Amino acid sequence: MLQLENLTIQGGAQYVANNINLTLKKGKVYTVLGPNGAGKSSMIKTIFGEVTYQGAIRYDNELLCKRNLLNWRKRIGYMPQDTQVEASLTALEVILLGRLDALHMHIGDELLQEVAQLMDKLGIAHLAHKDVMRLSGGQRQMVMFAQVLLRNPEILMLDEPVSALDMHHQINLLEHVCNYTRENNLITLMVLHDLSLAAQFSDCVILLGEGKVQGLGNAQQVLQADIISRLYKVNIEILYDSTGSPVIRPLRKCLSAQCCLYSENE
Repeated sequence: MLQLENLTIQGGAQYVANNINLTLKKGKVYTVLGPNGAGKSSMIKTIFGEVTYQGAIRYDNELLCKRNLLNWRKRIGYMPQDTQVEASLTALEVILLGRLDALHMHIGDELLQEVAQLMDKLGIAHLAHKDVMRLSGGQRQMVMFAQVLLRNPEILMLDEPVSALDMHHQINLLEHVCNYTRENNLITLMVLHDLSLAAQFSDCVILLGEGKVQGLGNAQQVLQADIISRLYKVNIEILYDSTGSPVIRPLRKCLSAQCCLYSENE
């Protein structure tokens, strides 16, 4: 399991995170929620060893420190928000970089078959020989996700993985995240902005705000109208879909749509 013990992250005079304690178990999908600036991305970057912090981070009783940073990162499949690829490579070549430590002048059939199967599962097999620089933002995001999975991580960390995807690919990617997490018994920690998607695809949601964990548990427990309205500073209503999963609907400040429309005489 992955443990954060009294994790404190400071950005200037502000606390991004202040004495956060969390235990993340294998085989579970955890989603970090919160308004902009709540420290969601900072938490993931800290676990990856990119941000200085106070406290302790442990995985299976191994403590994260500078001395073991390289080996620590080998266990993690991390996809940051910025997934830009500057080199002119095919989608297949970009995905193969996920196994950079195992690549040679000759790439074996077994590895190519593994990549082909992965691309087929994600619905991007048709992109294999296309220049990644010519792909749409959403297509590049799916390619980078495939690269992360090819590393066979023990911890999967995804920072806004569906931000550039249409509904079909959002669902496809998140379904794959859930299945991969359970089949491989790994820890998945992802950041989402869409609270309703988080409710559908998370075993546990972590609601951050004001430097603290404001809620921890299943979506029905944590996603309550009063706390969401307070943290996000917006009026909301909570509906429930056919599976009983909460659907978060923000409400416009003006209840009368007519007042925002120009009259025919103007």
